[in-house]
Amino acid sequence: MPNSTVTEQARQQARASLEKRGQTAKNFAALHNLNPSTVYAVLNGQSQCRRGEAHRAAVLLGIKDGVIAQ
Repeated sequence: MPNSTVTEQARQQARASLEKRGQTAKNFAALHNLNPSTVYAVLNGQSQCRRGEAHRAAVLLGIKDGVIAQ
């Protein structure tokens, strides 16, 4: 597993939050114009979420603090 800047606990909380809302990762991705593969990679710890779409997904999921540039 890659060395991630996002904790496993944060990823678990994001997955629980999606489940609590009855929302799938694919649905979340479509709602926020993200690639579903990116959202799955963020949730599974396969991305460091440092820049680009992975960073955006992590911020929207509440996994990390950050700014999303328009």
